[in-house]
Amino acid sequence: MEGKVESLWEEVRELTLGTTVDRLQSPPTPLQFLRDFVSQNKPCIISNAISHWPALSLWSTPSYLSTALSSSLVSLHLTPDGQADALVPHPSQSSLCFVSAHVQPTLFPQALDLIRRPPNHLVAYLQQQNDCFRTEYSELESDCDAHIPWASEALGCLPEAVNLWIGNHLSQTSFHKDHYENLYAVVSGEKHFLLLPPTDVHRMYIKEYPAARYSYSQENGEFRLEFEEPERYVPWSSVDPCPARVSLKQESLKFPLYFNGPKPFEVTVKAGEVLYLPSMWFHHVRQSPGDGGCTIAVNYWYDMQFDIKYAYFNFLQSLPCRSIDDQTIPEGDCEDESGPHASSNHLNSRFSGDESATNNVEIHKDRDNVQVHERTFVLDSSMFV
Repeated sequence: MEGKVESLWEEVRELTLGTTVDRLQSPPTPLQFLRDFVSQNKPCIISNAISHWPALSLWSTPSYLSTALSSSLVSLHLTPDGQADALVPHPSQSSLCFVSAHVQPTLFPQALDLIRRPPNHLVAYLQQQNDCFRTEYSELESDCDAHIPWASEALGCLPEAVNLWIGNHLSQTSFHKDHYENLYAVVSGEKHFLLLPPTDVHRMYIKEYPAARYSYSQENGEFRLEFEEPERYVPWSSVDPCPARVSLKQESLKFPLYFNGPKPFEVTVKAGEVLYLPSMWFHHVRQSPGDGGCTIAVNYWYDMQFDIKYAYFNFLQSLPCRSIDDQTIPEGDCEDESGPHASSNHLNSRFSGDESATNNVEIHKDRDNVQVHERTFVLDSSMFV
């Protein structure tokens, strides 16, 4: 089985994805977008899709944002190192845990100053993901489109959530996937993505980790970990794609399916560009600030279709797959969302979501895992992308 799944990774790239992410110089028609990208679950970068936004010129000036949001209380996410929704060492065990950021209600001008001039002991990031652009930042709505017209027509709906992201070079997001069609528009600075298709799920070494959250004390400037009660486990990728050079060899030995398999797609989305990130694609995100000292983006989350591709994906990730050369992680450690600790509401987590497992818009539909009863399948690799 391992060999068949591993060959699928190459076949998907050869048959449909190629070696690079397509770049479009102008927005596609709704039909072209649906036919060439959504239906194929294939990412692309679109230029000149938001060139008419006032935000492109206005938001590069910090004073404009601070004035427009002078009295707005926003949800500021704080971590000691910029690693929010990530794996960190467990404080009392020789293992890892999944940690979310400390969320501090903060006046926007103060939050922006912390992002642009980070102190030594903390990293600040505005990344609430609860439709925050239309709530916390409603004063800025007129600077952008309420939705992406050609995408809305192709997908047959308006976005379920519109989110604003403001951060600096210290923040990054670990590998995860979302059950949304994502249109990610960069307004200032650059976003650097590593992308892997859903077929590469076994390369992510998904394991369930105990959930914790940072708690930050303003009095002494220190962070501590607080574990959730009752105990909750989050399925998350164990792979760090950018380890320190001294640990690269060790990481390669721990996760050979990732480091020895096909390279992830690397894309940089610049100010004025839009990334279409298909549902269920794994992505790791870093960023580079623009002239205003921060990276700013607006993303539109459209509900994905839970169709045959979703059924095939559920079937694929249910298959046991362990490289014969991988003796470091037992099969039981490569769990997916259907593992023993997965909650019945697991699709509301970011792994089942750019950037908080607990802050996503709640999904109100019945999306139980697809049960597969047949034992013999002919796998068409085009169905997985």
